[in-house]
Amino acid sequence: MVEKNINQIADLWKRDKKQYVKKSTYAAYVLLVQNHLLPYFGDKCRVEESDVQDFVFKKLEEGLSQKTIKDILIVLKMILKFAVKHKFIEHFDIDIKFPSQQENNQLEVLNRANQRKIMEYVENNFTFKNLGIFICLSTGMRIGEVCALTWEDVDVNNGVICVRKTIQRVYVLDEDKRYTELLIDTPKTKNSVRDIPMTQDLLRILKPLKKIVNDEFFVLTNDSKPTEPRTYRNYYKRLMKRLGIPELKFHGLRHSFATRCIEGKCDYKTVSVILGHSNISTTLNLYVHPNLEQKKKCINQMNRSLK
Repeated sequence: MVEKNINQIADLWKRDKKQYVKKSTYAAYVLLVQNHLLPYFGDKCRVEESDVQDFVFKKLEEGLSQKTIKDILIVLKMILKFAVKHKFIEHFDIDIKFPSQQENNQLEVLNRANQRKIMEYVENNFTFKNLGIFICLSTGMRIGEVCALTWEDVDVNNGVICVRKTIQRVYVLDEDKRYTELLIDTPKTKNSVRDIPMTQDLLRILKPLKKIVNDEFFVLTNDSKPTEPRTYRNYYKRLMKRLGIPELKFHGLRHSFATRCIEGKCDYKTVSVILGHSNISTTLNLYVHPNLEQKKKCINQMNRSLK
């Protein structure tokens, strides 16, 4: 067995991983390795379960969320699995515990009145940037997807928006160089490549525009250059403030779309496909929370079935 420390193993793992994953995914992995894993584990040749548990508590104290820490641990486990495969370390299991916390199922969602207010404002105050907000509320598209949307993706003949790409700025660590890069790439997962039917209101807005725009231009800028998510997020915040809408993250537009679908008694599987979720359980866990009336109805149905 050739003994190597985690620093050396991580370098070999990165070189291997770079061949198989998207550039944005690789950049995210490298960032987690450099900022979190190597400062703590880099010099170690052997990682004990107790080391990882201490690492988790340290990161919790630093204010990282459990989700972020779990993402970091996924990368650590991939590196350790790679090390076992190449016989740099012996196989061992890691069972890490997190402090129990109250689960918060409360999503940031626009109420119906505010959603109508935004959509009416966009219709009466048309700009291409405002149009993007209307599109998100009508389709549930992610911010990176709507920023990457070009007019060729808008199919008014079939009444669908074709989601084929996303845009994001990634932080790149390459040897001693550190820089950011704007990437246009395929969407988050294979399920995120999808066709979303347009509402009648959205189709009414887009149909006349489609006749006069350049298919290669980006929808939000109507230009050959896109706007990036951070810039568009700031624009959205300023618009909401101007309209007097309570503060809501941009992703709340997606949550609002999904919530309206569920409230409209749409089939859960269809909602999941429209949102581009990897599986229906993501949709169910996020959006399907029975209220008291639905619970009472369920109990009464159960009781009737016993008689």
